[in-house]
Amino acid sequence: MKTRIINVPRGVFNIREGGDLEGLPVVMLHGWPESSYCWEGVAKHLDARLHVIAPDLRGLGESERTLDVKAYQKLELAKDIVEIVDALGIDAFFLVGHDWGGIVAQEIALMIPARVKQLVIMNIPVITNAAGAQEAAQALAAMRFMPYWYQYFQMQPGLAEAMIKGNEDVWVRYFFGKKGRDGIIPSESIAEYVRCYAIQNTPATGASYYRAMQLDAKHWSELAGRKFPMTSLYIYGTEEITIVPENLNHLEDCFDTIRVEKLQAGHFVQEEKPREVAELMNAFFDTLT
Repeated sequence: MKTRIINVPRGVFNIREGGDLEGLPVVMLHGWPESSYCWEGVAKHLDARLHVIAPDLRGLGESERTLDVKAYQKLELAKDIVEIVDALGIDAFFLVGHDWGGIVAQEIALMIPARVKQLVIMNIPVITNAAGAQEAAQALAAMRFMPYWYQYFQMQPGLAEAMIKGNEDVWVRYFFGKKGRDGIIPSESIAEYVRCYAIQNTPATGASYYRAMQLDAKHWSELAGRKFPMTSLYIYGTEEITIVPENLNHLEDCFDTIRVEKLQAGHFVQEEKPREVAELMNAFFDTLT
């Protein structure tokens, strides 16, 4: 995919585009600690009729590094993406999100439901699923919440800035684990995320995704019980350790129509199984069949 910088009133963002630039738009949102580069493998296997648009979220990739934590509320990040889509002259689109990108995608889907044709999310909680969140919290409590250690670490004022700077390679590679070391997740992908994390102020802006969670929590509590009206697909990597199976409980109460597909993969399912993820999307998007 090709990259370009787009200036909109809310800031300066890097976007990747590929496929048929006159085709059906699909907006793909990455998570942490990645960038839009994470969709390169999937894009190679997507239907040729799709116009892939993959922005770097604020504070990651090569998009604007904003130091105000409030800008990293997920509703605010959703507003960033809507403004980018508007600037590109796109009305209705398919929407895909993984990790924090999956949260941002959900915020967009609830904000402008008439414009989101179909929704795909991967390895992330559903923000309207209060019952599933409670059951997941009980499961994580049995693990003493150890899978969340990196979140608590980054929430501490100044700690990420002091300890990650100069150690970006060790920090980023840690999260891709054995599958990164064995090359199941491409080495060039991880090298790209390390490069972007070494951009000035990224330890702070990356941490802001977690520091903003206290601000997100009140908003999400108000969303409990709301349903996503568009046909939706949840792709789950079953070797995940942070998003536990209990997070998927009660999904049928959160969507008018939801399908769950499971792949034998870890958290970064779209990087481990790009062909399989693309094939699921190709089969799911209504207007392609």
